[in-house]
Amino acid sequence: MRNRSVTYSAEATFHALSDPTRRAVLDLLRKGAQPAGQIAGAFPVSRPAISKHLRQLRQARLVIEHRRGRHRFYQLNAEPLKAVDSWLERYRSFWQANLANLKAFVEEEYARETGREPGKK
Repeated sequence: MRNRSVTYSAEATFHALSDPTRRAVLDLLRKGAQPAGQIAGAFPVSRPAISKHLRQLRQARLVIEHRRGRHRFYQLNAEPLKAVDSWLERYRSFWQANLANLKAFVEEEYARETGREPGKK
């Protein structure tokens, strides 16, 4: 087997998460470690296709591979997702502020149309 070093990068994480099948594999692994065959059986694509998805998830360090005999087990490694969560935090703040403004606007419009005070039902 070739010795390949895998370096972690946020870009690799985002790339791995960009594919819906890989996200579905991660969702499946939230339940716990599973053998590659069982993971492949959960999807309507070929085993080699799932193998490629697992390789990309492994390279992004989103999954950890363990060998038991002839079987390869994969488990979720949520550590790289911290970078994604950190990036998303800026957008959470943006949406919270915008949704609060939208709520205030809708309440004011409703109050104006019904003659009630904003925030009162």
